Amino acid sequence: MIPATFIQDMLSRVDVVEVVGRHVELKKAGINHKGLCPFHGEKSPSFIVSPSRQTYHCFGCGVHGDALRFLMEHAGMGFVDAVRDLAQQVGMAVPEDDSSPQERERAAALKQRQATLTEVLAKAGEHYKQQLKTNPRAVAYLKGRGLSGQVAARFGLGYAPDGWRALASVFPRYDDPLLEESGLVISQDADDGAGEADRKRYDRFRDRIMFPIRSVQGEVIGFGGRVLDKGEPKYLNSPETAVFVKGRELYGLFEARAALRQKGYVLVVEGYMDVVALAQLGFPNAVATLGTACTAEHVQKLFRFTDSVVFSFDGDAAGRRAAGRALEAALPHATDTRSIRFLFLPPEHDPDSFVRERGSDAFEQCVADAVPLSRQLVEAAADGTTLDTAEGRARMLANAKPLWSALPDGALKRQMLTELAAQARMDGADLASLWLGGTAPRMPREAAVRRPPRAANRLNRGTASLLDRALWLLLQRSDLWLALDGESHDILAGQAAPYDAFFGCVERSVLDHGPLGSAALLAELRTHAEQIGATALISRIAEFHDPEPDADLARELAIVLDRLRLQAVEEELKLLFDSGTLSEDAQRRGKELIATQARLKAQLAKAPEPAAP
Repeated sequence: MIPATFIQDMLSRVDVVEVVGRHVELKKAGINHKGLCPFHGEKSPSFIVSPSRQTYHCFGCGVHGDALRFLMEHAGMGFVDAVRDLAQQVGMAVPEDDSSPQERERAAALKQRQATLTEVLAKAGEHYKQQLKTNPRAVAYLKGRGLSGQVAARFGLGYAPDGWRALASVFPRYDDPLLEESGLVISQDADDGAGEADRKRYDRFRDRIMFPIRSVQGEVIGFGGRVLDKGEPKYLNSPETAVFVKGRELYGLFEARAALRQKGYVLVVEGYMDVVALAQLGFPNAVATLGTACTAEHVQKLFRFTDSVVFSFDGDAAGRRAAGRALEAALPHATDTRSIRFLFLPPEHDPDSFVRERGSDAFEQCVADAVPLSRQLVEAAADGTTLDTAEGRARMLANAKPLWSALPDGALKRQMLTELAAQARMDGADLASLWLGGTAPRMPREAAVRRPPRAANRLNRGTASLLDRALWLLLQRSDLWLALDGESHDILAGQAAPYDAFFGCVERSVLDHGPLGSAALLAELRTHAEQIGATALISRIAEFHDPEPDADLARELAIVLDRLRLQAVEEELKLLFDSGTLSEDAQRRGKELIATQARLKAQLAKAPEPAAP
């Protein structure tokens, strides 16, 4: 890995005005330089480049960063390529990776496979964009939906021609296995059962408006395609691949990151077109799930970028069912410092049509009036029951118990117990006795608010120590976050509170500003810790001793992650085998877990124990 000290030294020698000036026409404006922002369409310049601070900032969209971040965001370079480009400009040699040859080989193979898939998808995306420019029917469709060319360009919209093998003109080999692996091409056996050369191949996406799905880092990882006229399916998504997992990714999150800071919340809608149309209408903070119900992993990822989530649904029966699934996914993450709300539009409207008919102010008011999670939980539990009878109230409580149990312990959960008891015309202590097997301990109101979430208490000491170490390693080398894959990001940011919030803070900081020095990142973590009442944890980690000069922090972080993976596998195995008789699917899952457990144990047997703090 590239040392953080090298990056800081390199950035101190780079002229950000010169780097940005190669891509943006800048004019002197006092001590700074000003130009049109390359990250969003604007007619009056609000993009400022500061030579004294060596940063850029747009007062229109909120994007901010240094020379390294600019190359990654605007030029689309990966972290290492951007570092090499800047180092070459200032005559510095990038240090060589000091990991073992076997580690470098494994890492390079995985990275190459993922990079190759994203390169193939990016090339297809460029082809689709060019096809859109030359297809009047597709352009007319988008204009008919009220989209401007600027918004279409921002989201990289394109068009897949109405042909069975249109991509054959884009890629040198139409039978390249990567086209099938990336989900761009479908391959089927010929009727006569002939060999590979006789397999039937054709484009997955044909005669559709194409929506590139980007990772948080901005790489194309898949596509969504929408029919222009009538046809089924209305929306067609890429299949899951090595770089694309539907249950983890959110359409528009990459494009919405700056708007999340400005608006203060994320708006979760149901479709690609809703996201793009809302961006056109002044709500660029919208994202959408990818043809699946909202999952706990989706909610985890959203809370890495904002503390306020608003789910938007149609007011019909389907919308209510979708809200129920979103509620279940959100409950485990509803800590006392987060806001989760549910917006229900009239049945005849989706967000796009509502804003166009009633205006953005009316929609903002709908967001402000959205149903809080506490009320949505009560309404979901009472759905289909009557509170006028003892039987109906008992049924409501039966429905509410699993929802209430999913909440992390804290002030909200305790208040919900009181609220549900009132709805059922019961005393709170009686309901606590019924559900908890005893009277809930009474605490002063102030103490209840300050009490840390129970989720943190569910971490055993070993897990907490590993997470402390991972957080400390990232404090020393925040660039390590950019080198981790998405699965590793999800492992860390998906931990129990308050670790989920801290790793989310690391991710936001690194993506917004590029790799930060230890002092700068520690300051951000302290600020976040004060907001969530977890300053003691950060203070403890800040007191860990400095790393040895020759310490391989990247290797140590990899070991910590493997230990966390092993713990998760062993916990799942215990739950699986404690459940009694296993179905065929459960037996198959058990075999997979045992194989993974053996592999991780073999890897860790060769690895040193993580260094003591």
